[in-house]
Amino acid sequence: MREMIALACGACKRRNYTTTRNKKKQTDRLENSKYCPFCRKHTPHKEVK
Repeated sequence: MREMIALACGACKRRNYTTTRNKKKQTDRLENSKYCPFCRKHTPHKEVK
């Protein structure tokens, strides 16, 4: 039941990371603070389709 998701930068909207999540246990969208190599700083990354 785990699905692959992409994480996009909140500032430049580029997809930098991929990860997995459990669809049954976590129904809301994932959001993490990660390093964006294009912006060269830590920004919030949100789950995109």
